[in-house]
Amino acid sequence: MNTIYEPSTICAQATASGQGAIAIVRMSGSKSFEIISQILKNSKGESFSKPLDRRARFGTIVAQDERIIDEVVAIGFAGPNSYTGEDSVEIYCHGSDYIVSEILKLLISCGAQMASAGEFTKRAFLNGRLDLAQAEAVADLIASETSAAHDVALKQIKGGYSDELRGMRDELVNIVSLMELELDFSEEDVEFADRTQLKDLLSKVIAHIETLIDSFSLGNVIKNGVPTAIIGATNTGKSTLLNGLLREERAIVSDIAGTTRDTIEDTINIDGVTFRFIDTAGIRSTKETIEIIGIERTFSTINKASVVLMVLDATRAEYFEESLATLSPRLNQQQELFIILNKLDVAFGQGEETSFEDLCKIEKSESVQAMVENIAQLAQKYNCPPTQIITISAKQRFGIEKINKALIDSHKSLKSVKSSGNGQMVTNLRHYQALKEARESLQRVEEGIAASLSTEFISQDIRQALYHIGTITGEVTSDEILGNIFRNFCIGK
Repeated sequence: MNTIYEPSTICAQATASGQGAIAIVRMSGSKSFEIISQILKNSKGESFSKPLDRRARFGTIVAQDERIIDEVVAIGFAGPNSYTGEDSVEIYCHGSDYIVSEILKLLISCGAQMASAGEFTKRAFLNGRLDLAQAEAVADLIASETSAAHDVALKQIKGGYSDELRGMRDELVNIVSLMELELDFSEEDVEFADRTQLKDLLSKVIAHIETLIDSFSLGNVIKNGVPTAIIGATNTGKSTLLNGLLREERAIVSDIAGTTRDTIEDTINIDGVTFRFIDTAGIRSTKETIEIIGIERTFSTINKASVVLMVLDATRAEYFEESLATLSPRLNQQQELFIILNKLDVAFGQGEETSFEDLCKIEKSESVQAMVENIAQLAQKYNCPPTQIITISAKQRFGIEKINKALIDSHKSLKSVKSSGNGQMVTNLRHYQALKEARESLQRVEEGIAASLSTEFISQDIRQALYHIGTITGEVTSDEILGNIFRNFCIGK
């Protein structure tokens, strides 16, 4: 593909800042080869006679005052067969901030400009090397912290997701073309687009779009982690539980009620899945302004959580019903609820030195079983039946692994969510919103056909659907959309 976008030559550090063995400086633009030939010298102090394209050259970066900056390896990529579609050069130097800075200064003095965030990938899109969905997947791949997030981003970069969208779009383009042809022959009452076939096509495309929309619930979790709220009354052991899950003293723990005033958030990777744990302020009646604000934030956090860990204090069974009655109205049917019965060791008269085996015996006792059954009945009464009731001692780290296993099992249940025929899923909120708008437009088309509306109105709604689908891959785009997408990229990518 020929380059359609040829601005100034840009440069930037492609690796993270800070000291390291190796750093990479990238340059892209029509002057890349000219600039590198000015500053890269061989062992004889001469410029390389042969072009750099697809060749690695070992040499010395020499400043304009003949000062040696570093020994480097440089590799050239002639456009359009490069990442950006332009002539590009990568310089592999020693990972000193000073060396990188000096090389960048030298490149700029020779005519290059510092790249803005995401400008290399933006040029790849503008030059037709990537579509917009693939470009966004590059940022997702860089940000991926789990194997699942990595796999989804990599699959999207390969273009399968974009191919699905283009297939739907092509089918709609063919239909709308035939319908607009009808408008040219309106006086002759000719019908080029069979309405029965159109209905079948619409049903097929809408079903496909809905499948992608449904996949967002899992895709978003994979990309951003599972938001997991730890809630309960004051002094039930929520912060101690958070510390146990994270295996570090992240939250302050004390016997004073209301110690946690604000939400505390941290993440942990469990079997390749990221969970975002949020420790919330304890729920109780209070007149203290700061604590009231913390409780309000707790309620807000509950609404945003996919998984809720409701912590109950086994030493205060008389408060079980009050806790469930207070918190149950804040939950919804889409959330996974786990009731965590904490302080089991204290409730049954066991000291801090109780062995793991003894705790296991306690857990199987009739009194514990009766308490669990009571909780289950109360949960049912207040319409918040839990997925599981898990007995633990957060202080002694007993039962933490059971919670981890329960969380992973709940995540696996998400995978029952339908995915597209090729296993593609939506991870991007912008794509999710565009697909919802496309679906609404096509549903109006269905309603229009049923109501025997004129071809002109039906055609316009199909064009609206085409527009929304096109914004995902970049067939239809604007500077505002591009600005929003590439603003959050790292510099050098």
